[in-house]
Amino acid sequence: MAKTQIYLVSPLEVGGAFPDLLAAALDAGPVAAFQFRVKGLDDHACATLAEPLQRLCADHDTAFIVNDSVSLAKRLAADGVHLGQQDGSVKDAREELGKEAQIGVTCHDSRHMAMEAGEQGADYVAFGAFFPSSTKDTTHQPDLELLSFWSQIFEIPCVAIGGITPANCAPLVTAGADFLATSHAVWGQGNAAGVAAAVKAFHEAITTAPRG
Repeated sequence: MAKTQIYLVSPLEVGGAFPDLLAAALDAGPVAAFQFRVKGLDDHACATLAEPLQRLCADHDTAFIVNDSVSLAKRLAADGVHLGQQDGSVKDAREELGKEAQIGVTCHDSRHMAMEAGEQGADYVAFGAFFPSSTKDTTHQPDLELLSFWSQIFEIPCVAIGGITPANCAPLVTAGADFLATSHAVWGQGNAAGVAAAVKAFHEAITTAPRG
């Protein structure tokens, strides 16, 4: 079974020195995907912020995924979009973005939502929050058995999300998570050296945890 990979989710503030933090994270080890997640800005402002980040991701062979907005993903020619349950259908996103786009869907703690997303053609499903998160309110908390169930029965990759750190991620790897989504555990370090160290710590935890 393939090794669990890292899926970075941006903080809400991605201007200023953030490109330097992203560069440090990507330089620290392979990162499968980076999700561009900003709120309250129009597409033009988002595109301006996204440009240097998207270029860094391309240089590191990291997928650049836009959170929530199919229109922004299309404007940026992003690698894909991540849809919440209120962000429209996989079918409509596929029609807008094309067959090569990576489309992920938040499925909280629901097998049913995940199976529906898979039937609609999602490329991955995301379960969480597995731990209390400082990034967003935690209203759904799946158990590890959901990851085991999904990885044993379905070929569509699953992402574990919510409060994940190098210290608590091993059980998620063992249960079968294909990707670990993380945000504050990396960006909260606040400087390039700390960010790089956090990414390296994730890789060490993933490597030493038995894979389910």
